Amino acid sequence: MSTETEPFNVSAYGGAGWSPRLQTHTQEIGALWGNCGINTEHAPLKSVLLHRPGKELFELTDHNAVQMLEPIDPELVLEQHDGIANAYRNAGVAVHYVDPAQTPSPNQMFCADLMFMTPAGAILARPASTVRAGEERWVARRLADIGVPIYRTLHGTATFEGADAMWINAETVILGRGLRTNDEGARQVSAALTDLGVNVIVVDLPFGTMHLMGMLRFADKDLAIAWPKRFVHRGVDALKAHGYRVEFLPTVEEAAKGSAFNFVTLAPREILMVGGMPQTQAFYESLGIKCHSTPVHELRKAAGAIGCLTGIIEREMV
Repeated sequence: MSTETEPFNVSAYGGAGWSPRLQTHTQEIGALWGNCGINTEHAPLKSVLLHRPGKELFELTDHNAVQMLEPIDPELVLEQHDGIANAYRNAGVAVHYVDPAQTPSPNQMFCADLMFMTPAGAILARPASTVRAGEERWVARRLADIGVPIYRTLHGTATFEGADAMWINAETVILGRGLRTNDEGARQVSAALTDLGVNVIVVDLPFGTMHLMGMLRFADKDLAIAWPKRFVHRGVDALKAHGYRVEFLPTVEEAAKGSAFNFVTLAPREILMVGGMPQTQAFYESLGIKCHSTPVHELRKAAGAIGCLTGIIEREMV
């Protein structure tokens, strides 16, 4: 009998030869999809996303118009950015690059703002400023190229930047609401994480601050470091309730002037930090943290440093 008159016993209609897709989406990551995912801020780092700046910085004439702090030397920025990438490679971390097909925003290099990684793929950010609007498209394209699924995108009036969210543990995320992440952004990101069975603790950020990343970093499963008089009570209470010891920077001079707080955790109690910050490095080392450093004094003039420049793609899952 022809399949035209009896089509229901063939593979296309679920008959003989049909192969049902039985694995969950997360089970397919690393097989059908590329390797990706994080559920802590401290587990060994495996891969990152960077954008090596280029033409956009050489054409820059007004640093304030693009929300940078000072005029920058593009050649020195490139040298220091390459130093960060090499430091990651030396630590065994794979480095992927966003390489837009057209000249991007001068802030495209701040990849941490443009994504937030989950065990199911990336939540794509929606930057709050018109100066940075659309940078997320190039991150989405690059993630797709390397097989990383886009778990959720934001819509409507939502704004959200990835540096406003961090994993407290595999079941809990802390999310900062403020200048860069508005109420609707916090609601949509919280809903996406709730669908993964993750509890979200939303905290307000002080007026005049940029991101949650600027006031909280994680060095280990039970050690968080915070900026004094800036990180809020609700956040400290949440960390302590989840078994964290919360240490505060003893001095903020190097952090304020040199971005000494803007580090990335490579593994438990091992970090990549800004070079030339002896007081802050000594403080970290007093906590049993192994410090690798690289100079970023020119990069930080653009209003960010190592943590801001680094989109986290994969850590070991716990």
